[in-house]
Amino acid sequence: MPTVLISDKLSPTAVDIFKDRGITTIYEPDLGKDKDALLAAIAEVDGLAIRSATKVTEKVLEAAKNLKVIGRAGIGVDNVDVPAASRAGVIVMNTPFGNSITTAEHAVAMMFAVSRQIAAADASTQAGKWEKNRFMGRELTGKTLGVIGCGNIGSIVASRAIGLRLRVIAFDPFLTSERAQEIGVEKVELDELFRRADLITLHTPLTERTKNIVSAEAIASMKEGAILINCARGGLVDETALRAALDSGKLGGAGIDVFSTEPATENVLFGAPNLVCTPHLGAATTEAQENVALQVAEQMADYLLRGAVSNALNMPSITAEEAPILTPFVTLAERLGSFAGQLTETGIKGLRIEYEGTVASLNLKALTAAAVTGLMRPLLQDVNMVSAPTIARDRGIAVEEVRREQQGAYENYIRLTVITERQERSVAGTVFSDGKPRIIQVKGINLDADFASHMLYVTNQDKPGFIGNIGTTLGEAGVNIANFTLGRKEAGGEAICLIEVDGAPDPAILAKVEALPLVTQAKALSF
Repeated sequence: MPTVLISDKLSPTAVDIFKDRGITTIYEPDLGKDKDALLAAIAEVDGLAIRSATKVTEKVLEAAKNLKVIGRAGIGVDNVDVPAASRAGVIVMNTPFGNSITTAEHAVAMMFAVSRQIAAADASTQAGKWEKNRFMGRELTGKTLGVIGCGNIGSIVASRAIGLRLRVIAFDPFLTSERAQEIGVEKVELDELFRRADLITLHTPLTERTKNIVSAEAIASMKEGAILINCARGGLVDETALRAALDSGKLGGAGIDVFSTEPATENVLFGAPNLVCTPHLGAATTEAQENVALQVAEQMADYLLRGAVSNALNMPSITAEEAPILTPFVTLAERLGSFAGQLTETGIKGLRIEYEGTVASLNLKALTAAAVTGLMRPLLQDVNMVSAPTIARDRGIAVEEVRREQQGAYENYIRLTVITERQERSVAGTVFSDGKPRIIQVKGINLDADFASHMLYVTNQDKPGFIGNIGTTLGEAGVNIANFTLGRKEAGGEAICLIEVDGAPDPAILAKVEALPLVTQAKALSF
């Protein structure tokens, strides 16, 4: 029978789940804090159940010779080297929805605490003072709440806020107008949200696009006396700029549960006026801790005993029998989705996936989930094969599958069309006999290219001089071209160029490429 090591504190009920199903269970709740002890203990175990204290590094994975699955009780996997786990063939699971209600409630609690200065008033009163006139608060009723990120947690906060008679406006690139209307919020652009909101709450993951989304410039555009709440991720807010805004009175207060560096034993925000801080308590309720512990135990036991995969960040939910056939098509679907997602900057209304030829006869659940995952991952870093369809549904994105028999030259063919509020964009690919996925069409233009680690996507007018100009520009910037693929609809018309390069190009180089004659767009892509 398999063996599971639990290296962080987990509910006794979760431990019982493993034992009741016949799994040998080693419960060492303080082991994760001791790196050397963890390395010594992990060599022979099949599963590792953790919370946030255990750091699963590449070194730990190298020592775990038999490890098959890591289960994180909670959503965040910042303490797990997921790419290294993937390379080692270790599945990484989390419990993405167990903390939703708890985190949403904490955000609402922060709104009240800051608006009514509860923490400062409590400290003053317990110090024997009676400063009733000092703590003049503000009502929430009738105010405008801006929700940045209206997914699972954000929509719960919006629902609670509407019940409290706040007007709710929301910014979320994946939120459609129909979904916004359904949940009772007004969809707005980010700059409008900053201008209009009396209170702003963050519920978005930390990615390159969302880092410091609340910047000094954003704060400057906010209302005088606005309140900021962050119970999502550290790094979303420029903490130095926030401190300056609190000191100057530009902002009326802030409720911060997450910090750029944790544990936050010191921080530039500490001591600021009308600041309420908590030590990352968003998920810290008895109910949430119990829920995520039970979920991760069930998921890990199901995988170790039956091969069932759920809530995996680095593997689709497919059976062992299906895996050899589906895996190359899963890779193709995810990369097609990622290709489209990296080029999409407006709200997504729908996604149509066409399966043609031999692939159309397969179980498409994992393929569609992979495509949706790839599409959303550029903005939602924590999205995985299981959570992606739910996230799409929550945002009102209609996902359509089309099956058809082989019609063209390719034995198998997947075309993904993203429908936004402005346009439709399609990308298609196939898997050749070597098992490698290929791009064979973009926006109806035929071409043939690999999905390289780093690529430039360039749209241009098909006229003489383009290739020479772009080659010279990249060469002068020290960018080495590994491969160069061109496609066009007709001579002199719209064309697409996919350039494989050796490393991620600097934004300044992209700007130079985009400024070239005949070029209409230039984007950096990575896979």
